[in-house]
Amino acid sequence: MTRKKKKATIHDISKALGFNSSTVSRALNDSPLIADKTKKIILEKSKELGYQRNSLASKLRTNKTKTIGVIVPRIARHFCSSVIAGIEEMAFDKGYDVIICQSLETVKREKKLLDTLLANRVDGVLIAISMETTNFDHLENYKNEGFPLLFFDRPCDIEGCTNVVIDDFKASFDATEHLIRKGCKNIVHFSGPKTLALYRNRWRGYRAALEKNNIPLNDNYIFESKLMEKDGVIGAQKILSLPEVDGVFSANDTTAISAMQYLKKNGKNVPEDIAFVGFNNEPMSAVFAPSLTTIHQPGFEMGRMASSLLFEEIDGTRRVKGDQVKVLNPELIIRDSTSKHMLSESI
Repeated sequence: MTRKKKKATIHDISKALGFNSSTVSRALNDSPLIADKTKKIILEKSKELGYQRNSLASKLRTNKTKTIGVIVPRIARHFCSSVIAGIEEMAFDKGYDVIICQSLETVKREKKLLDTLLANRVDGVLIAISMETTNFDHLENYKNEGFPLLFFDRPCDIEGCTNVVIDDFKASFDATEHLIRKGCKNIVHFSGPKTLALYRNRWRGYRAALEKNNIPLNDNYIFESKLMEKDGVIGAQKILSLPEVDGVFSANDTTAISAMQYLKKNGKNVPEDIAFVGFNNEPMSAVFAPSLTTIHQPGFEMGRMASSLLFEEIDGTRRVKGDQVKVLNPELIIRDSTSKHMLSESI
């Protein structure tokens, strides 16, 4: 049996070159106290000997793991993957590793993931809370342990924490008013759980657009669910039992497309009979027939901004500390699910 080759150490480099160990260590850490010529000699010898830095020992010395945790509801969602891409780009530039976790929309899993990240001593956590999260004690406990905690997409009211969100009220107002301008008067809203501020804000935008245009709010037209594919089918079945529904504003694309499919199979034309606006701008929304008018969220930019603010907090360079809300602008993407409706758009 062959023996495993022993890894080269700083002392091996020191012995080979005749430098003391502290000089070798400083050179490998790019210290300005060491001349460039000396650094070059030491780096070349370290490569020759196959030296690899012990990152764990370095992390223990600095009391930082150079790692952050990210908890998202579902990695498969295009918006979540876009946010993660923004986070990872910023983390790479800062020399941080990223641990990505998904809560699958359950508070039990979210709590366990936070405990795991805490046990692994990550330097901070970025989180979009689950749909089941109505009590924030586990999040406050994490914050009270002294670990930076920053929320994105789904705002959370915890003292001293920053939230990075889009303007959900404006996005929903614009989406609903777009349907009204297309001639819709009886507009159903597929809402997420209003226990979350995110979905309360989207419901408020829907309600405000109706009020502005003197359309009465009808509670029978508000369907609250977890916004899964099956919830779109259930919503469509309810629509078929209601008179004169001519528009739907859905708080996500998944439910909207599922409902459109069901309605088409049951003799309804989109958008001629019922116009649809979704939310999230999932890739599927552009290729489904008819293509779905939707709200685009700048996920990549949100990820970059959220991680940048977290790193400032970790490094202690944040100028303004405490409660902050950073708001990014959404965009209404108009497609076929509203473009051929009864009336042309007019302001």
